[in-house]
Amino acid sequence: MTLSNFMEKLLEDSEVEWKKLGDFGEFIRGNGMQKKDFVETGFPAIHYGQIFTKYGLTADKTFTYVSEELASRLRKANKNDLLLATTSENDEDVVKPLAWLGEQAVISGDMMLFRHDQNVKYLAYCFQAGGFQVQKSKYISGAKVRRVSKDNLAKMLVPIPSPDNPEKSLEIQAELVRILDAFNELTSELTTELNARKKQYSFYRDQLLTFSEGIVEWKPLGEVGDVRMCKRILKNQTTDSGSIPFFKIGTFGKKPNAYINKELFDDYKAKYSYPKVGEVLISASGTIGRTVVFDGKDAYFQDSNIVWLENDESTVLNKYLFYCYQIVSWHVSDGGVIKRLYNDNIKKTTIPVPYPDDPEKSLVEQAHVVAILDKFDALTNYITEGLPCEIELRQKQYEYYRDFLLSFPKSEEPNFKEEA
Repeated sequence: MTLSNFMEKLLEDSEVEWKKLGDFGEFIRGNGMQKKDFVETGFPAIHYGQIFTKYGLTADKTFTYVSEELASRLRKANKNDLLLATTSENDEDVVKPLAWLGEQAVISGDMMLFRHDQNVKYLAYCFQAGGFQVQKSKYISGAKVRRVSKDNLAKMLVPIPSPDNPEKSLEIQAELVRILDAFNELTSELTTELNARKKQYSFYRDQLLTFSEGIVEWKPLGEVGDVRMCKRILKNQTTDSGSIPFFKIGTFGKKPNAYINKELFDDYKAKYSYPKVGEVLISASGTIGRTVVFDGKDAYFQDSNIVWLENDESTVLNKYLFYCYQIVSWHVSDGGVIKRLYNDNIKKTTIPVPYPDDPEKSLVEQAHVVAILDKFDALTNYITEGLPCEIELRQKQYEYYRDFLLSFPKSEEPNFKEEA
């Protein structure tokens, strides 16, 4: 049976209406909660930032709690509410959904709950679909911090099958959820296997970077090299397409969404700090300590948010630094809204340097450690075949079926691109 035939049979001549979210539910903003408000046990609580890092598409338990007294004064999510993170530095994460399946939980500011009478997992899948991602782009505003308002959320459209027959509509939604859950389960099983391999890799990495007492010195990075960053790039110097990718903290290690012209790149590269091939780029805000080994391809990097250690490798190999960065304890400043790793914090961070009094022997030992870890890393993250490739293929397959099923080809889907 083709997908089109399957959808025709599922719908059974039912209409599909693209309805504004505000027409069948209400948005309720969360309350401000500070880090000091969280306790080990108490009333379940969800901070908007956790939606990006700790939760998947659904959840029924929280990772944090607040006191019962504080919870009594805060707005709460109920079972079947759709939770939405409405603020991020990355457009992809704005309006990221979480289908809440647990009991009551308080939610933080920069977060909305959507209270409705539909299948919450169905709505969460709709929010992930490609058509919705195109649609929401015209409602996102802000420069560095991107956000969407309550009023604009209410204008967004999702497809509701058989809107005049609520019981049948929920049956259709549940069947679509069952199918998409099955695709997700396949990807989840492969991801679990990959995570197990990564844990094994982390164990051996930590063992290799643990040296016997007396043959290692914990050396501050400030004694290894100088912290560098690129020259500041202003927003009006970037474009949506071009020849030189400009990586911001939100796209670091991913696909760029901004570019600068080659003339500016050549000028800044010649006049200001620029990484050498093999030096390790570090994220200094957001997700602290993410690393990318610079491959030498023409690209530019956001100042202060992406930095590197300028290192002549006379004391420490760059690739050895890369592996050490995975185990160090970064001294992070979290006084503001966004955590940050300042240059002085980097300089004070220490790494284990073997045989510090014998540079030649030290570099040989470092190269030995790197060679072993490279092999483990290759086994864990082999790109052209193996689990990561299989996971990527499964994810693409899931996205294809999700977008097809939720576009309801029997009906006329709004042309979001033209509307924008």
